[in-house]
Amino acid sequence: MGFRFEVLKTDPSGARLGRLTTPHGVIHTPAFMPVGTAATVKGLTQQALEELGAEIILGNTYHLYLRPGHELIRQLGGLHAFMSWPHPILTDSGGFQVFSLSDLRKVSDEGVRFRSHLDGSEHFLSPELALDIQMALGSDIIMVLDECIEAPADRARTVDASQRTLRWARRSQTHFASQGDAGRQMLFGIVQGGTHADLRRENADALLQLDFPGYAIGGLAVGEPHSVTCDMAGEVAAKLPQDRPRYLMGVGKPEQIPDYVGLGVDMMDCVLPTRSARHGCLFTSQGRLLIKNAQYAKDSRPLDESCLCAVCRRYSRAYLRHLYLANELLASILNTHHNVHFYLDTMRKIREAIEFGNLAGFRADLQARLEHRHSELGV
Repeated sequence: MGFRFEVLKTDPSGARLGRLTTPHGVIHTPAFMPVGTAATVKGLTQQALEELGAEIILGNTYHLYLRPGHELIRQLGGLHAFMSWPHPILTDSGGFQVFSLSDLRKVSDEGVRFRSHLDGSEHFLSPELALDIQMALGSDIIMVLDECIEAPADRARTVDASQRTLRWARRSQTHFASQGDAGRQMLFGIVQGGTHADLRRENADALLQLDFPGYAIGGLAVGEPHSVTCDMAGEVAAKLPQDRPRYLMGVGKPEQIPDYVGLGVDMMDCVLPTRSARHGCLFTSQGRLLIKNAQYAKDSRPLDESCLCAVCRRYSRAYLRHLYLANELLASILNTHHNVHFYLDTMRKIREAIEFGNLAGFRADLQARLEHRHSELGV
């Protein structure tokens, strides 16, 4: 089936309604990708993900390389077969995970030398190896290795990292041209540049010369304010070609998602729905709800009375609070199911709003409900 990206409609805000066709199925954009770090979205079966309507999930190159190993996954038929997920998969390059190991890594132009967080063993990840791992995994969308840096970072550090990312992108493209299969996998370049608008624009311009089939905006949502994330993403999105998918990495809170979509972003991912679920923080149409709070001990209502997910149709707040306080496994399962549904349903409503040219109205309503409630809760 190969790859094809089509922009079907644009909203006055700049948002795009699109369709990305891959060898493993169609992704309707803008899309939210649940994060399946170690070949699993924590707390959810693949069947549940299908029932929730997830069209694509994200896997992690760094974690799968360390355990169980990309060669083993290759021998077992690739990541789709290994995890029994016949739908599209995007794998990141491992750059962000290596960045998070700041005390265990050393970056050079050749690549990154790091120690495993599992057993302390030493490894070396080059741009070429990052692609070899992803080619072995067989994911549909694969990413070049990039250098992700902290925020804030000074200009000299940002220049160094963004230029290295660009050099690695060239090496990655050359390696994929000789070893990869563009009919099976789609290689995305990653725009870096920290919180410096001119560096973001320069990095985007240089990457455009390499003519990648898709582009990601990396190195954001690492501590900078939401307004800065939007400013930087907007600078980059304005540079990117209209006919290529755009992926903003690692975002965001539900009330922020329409902001990113309005910048022309087509894809995003975030661990927030799953991680928050495991800590008892649940997303609802009226804002975040902390299920451990005593006020829910005798509350027979569903989490969200306007939600149609399986959890809200069946279980009470009182029961979910009991499960969480008793440290039952079912607490994480049910909480995650609801949160992932909330994110995917929010994105479905965003696509509908774009279809009717009303993203601005949807955004205003969503943010009024969620941000007001958050300020009441102090979260």
